[in-house]
Amino acid sequence: MESQVLMDASSSSRGARENKDEDYWRYQPLLKAALRGDWDSAKGFFDQDPDALTAHITDAKQTALHLAISSGRSIEFVEKLVDLMPPEALALRASQGRTALHIAALYGNTKAAVILVEKHPTSLYIRSYDQNQLPLHFAANGGHKDTLLYLLSVTEDDPVSKPFAYPSGALLLYQAVDSEFYGSSARTNPPAEHYIALDLVGRHPELGTSKLVDDKHALKTMARKASAFPSSIRLNRWQRLIYSYVPVENYADQDHNRSDIENPVNSSQVIAQKHSWARILGTNFPNSVSRKLQAMLWKVLELLVPHIKHVQKQKLMHFQAIQLVKSLCEKIGSSNDSEVYELICYVILTATRYGIHEVVEEVVESFPQAIWYVDNDGYNIFGLAVIYRCENVFNLIYQMSGHKQDMMFVVDKNWNTMLHLAGRLAPFDKLNLVPGAALQMQRELQWFKEVENLVTPGYKEYQNEGNEFPSMVFTKEHKKLVEEGEKWMKDTANSCTIAAALIATIAFAAVITVPGGTNGTNGVPVFSKANAFIVFIVSDAISLFTSTMSLLMFLSILTSRYAEGDFLYVLPKRLIIGLVTLFMSITTMILAFSSTLYLVFGNNKEWILIPVAALACLPITSFMFLQFPLLVDLISSTYGPGIFGKKSDRFFF
Repeated sequence: MESQVLMDASSSSRGARENKDEDYWRYQPLLKAALRGDWDSAKGFFDQDPDALTAHITDAKQTALHLAISSGRSIEFVEKLVDLMPPEALALRASQGRTALHIAALYGNTKAAVILVEKHPTSLYIRSYDQNQLPLHFAANGGHKDTLLYLLSVTEDDPVSKPFAYPSGALLLYQAVDSEFYGSSARTNPPAEHYIALDLVGRHPELGTSKLVDDKHALKTMARKASAFPSSIRLNRWQRLIYSYVPVENYADQDHNRSDIENPVNSSQVIAQKHSWARILGTNFPNSVSRKLQAMLWKVLELLVPHIKHVQKQKLMHFQAIQLVKSLCEKIGSSNDSEVYELICYVILTATRYGIHEVVEEVVESFPQAIWYVDNDGYNIFGLAVIYRCENVFNLIYQMSGHKQDMMFVVDKNWNTMLHLAGRLAPFDKLNLVPGAALQMQRELQWFKEVENLVTPGYKEYQNEGNEFPSMVFTKEHKKLVEEGEKWMKDTANSCTIAAALIATIAFAAVITVPGGTNGTNGVPVFSKANAFIVFIVSDAISLFTSTMSLLMFLSILTSRYAEGDFLYVLPKRLIIGLVTLFMSITTMILAFSSTLYLVFGNNKEWILIPVAALACLPITSFMFLQFPLLVDLISSTYGPGIFGKKSDRFFF
């Protein structure tokens, strides 16, 4: 921090330094004391030179107070220095017209901001020279939520400075959204009475329709904030379970001038709770009692499982983001701005590229005609969803009425149809969401087949400007991916073939040389009547048969022709069977070996089974951790519900 402040302190131009009328270098001891929070040294300097309290001690016109606040080393230093300074001295400006409160907001020094505001409240309304910004703007732009919440709580809607009027309010709203301050938690300390972006739009509706000189707008920013919406998160099974149940604060109790926020759970189908807490806790409980029981239950769970708080924070942010988009769309829809078309067109097309179906749905809810908007290349939202492989947006077509047929009639300036677009290779970032080149190729085939089922039959043989059919485009674009998928499949099969062959060899040899040997007179195994021997024989037989089956599956993969269509079902199915049978052969081989250990060395002592079973679990568990995720991905991608289909009952258009 100290080095950063020193860089800021020397950031002015050389020309300004040459023309200075003060020797800033004589203040070096004071500068170092301010940066280090050394009050004793600073106090000695002030005793010798009282003018140093308000003097500019750097060529960036910073005072000792500016430097002490920006360093953040000692709040006691700031407090004692403010006590010595007259109130009007707190309005002294550094370069770019920044006061001490601007610096406190910029660096997120909330304690210093409290001290400054208490002594000089009018500092809240002093604007800097750069973009005419208040301390509020510096806190919002710097991403310091606690500082911003404090400044919001003490900043009044002054009729002279007009902090929340256009353009100041529009800039604050944009900065809050850009810093992802959609709302604040009621758990903040001190309790927050302001909810930043949601509250700004609720209290000042005109800000929802205002855009800045450089064409920035809060809704445009939301169209790029994929991380703020549920569709962007990747949760495991337990996290999804927690997410579906965990409650969020009810904003209906706050004064936002929003009649539509009655229940955060029901306000969006995306983050809707899947089960009724009233049924879980008992239908005879009054609503107030049920809510209290819920709150108590989640407080206990948060103490036991701290990760729950993280999931709840995510869900709360998602709820706030959806409500903010809804509110902005309503405000824009109620205005008579002639530039609404351009704004909404940008928002819906941008949200589609980022795969934010929540924004697309809310925009279409307020502006149904937006569904027909196209970009400069002639692509509508579903064409863009296919190009950028945004299945969340593409699945909205299943929530449409008969208009979905019209939405599939896309022909761009190069005469590419929707099926040609599906034939293109997916963007690199989307392709890497699927592990392994073979599964990536399978996902690409699934996209192509899904679009093929939705377009009219004539589009399947439609030629583009280059006289290419959709299938030709697919083959050309995916040639390298097919080669990578073939290599991935063969490498996997080769590795597993060696393991399967070894297991088959061991299992076959174990049957010939049974534990304990055979009776010399009739050739019957010595332990033939022991229960452990029966376990050994059955396990060894299963291990031999399954390893042989696995070996055949992997050999069939190695000798496959590797056509494009084989990656859809044929090759993944063979790999699934091979991995499952290999896992079974390993498990039964370990079981057969454990039975042999017990027969030969156990001496009918049952406690021997405990260490044997514990050791037997090690290779099985290792295989589960190393190969089971791949097996799950294969089964889910090949036989799972898929990524396409109707995901919500909400009517789209």
